[in-house]
Amino acid sequence: MAEPASPGGGGGSHESGGDPSPQSNLREQDRYLPIANIGRIMKKALPANGKIAKDSKDTVQECVSEFISFITSEASDKCQKEKRKTINGDDLLSALATLGFEDYIEPLKVYLTRYREVNATLLHALSGFGTGFSYEPLYCLYFMFY
Repeated sequence: MAEPASPGGGGGSHESGGDPSPQSNLREQDRYLPIANIGRIMKKALPANGKIAKDSKDTVQECVSEFISFITSEASDKCQKEKRKTINGDDLLSALATLGFEDYIEPLKVYLTRYREVNATLLHALSGFGTGFSYEPLYCLYFMFY
């Protein structure tokens, strides 16, 4: 099992300063997911008039970012052992299993399958647009409504 990595990749807690890795000098806003996105997701779980304290958003922001870093670090280790440079969805699923998050695997497999199907469909549909065309905005719109 891999040691938990900090969101900045430095391996140490941001409170204690961590080690002096190249990523340890990143600004906090560059190491964490945007607080507005965190707040928006948290708000969806509350009644319409519900309020969320700033320190609650900050704590969730730090925890979510740490979780993503932890899973990504394990997936990266797997790729390095296999002499690959690109982490894919299957690597992330494998990391979740290795780290004991089995309950997340089946729902994420469903999502990953759907992502791949939609991505392939969009690539095929948009292949006639030529080079330089980005399908990503259309993909985002698709998942907003389906």
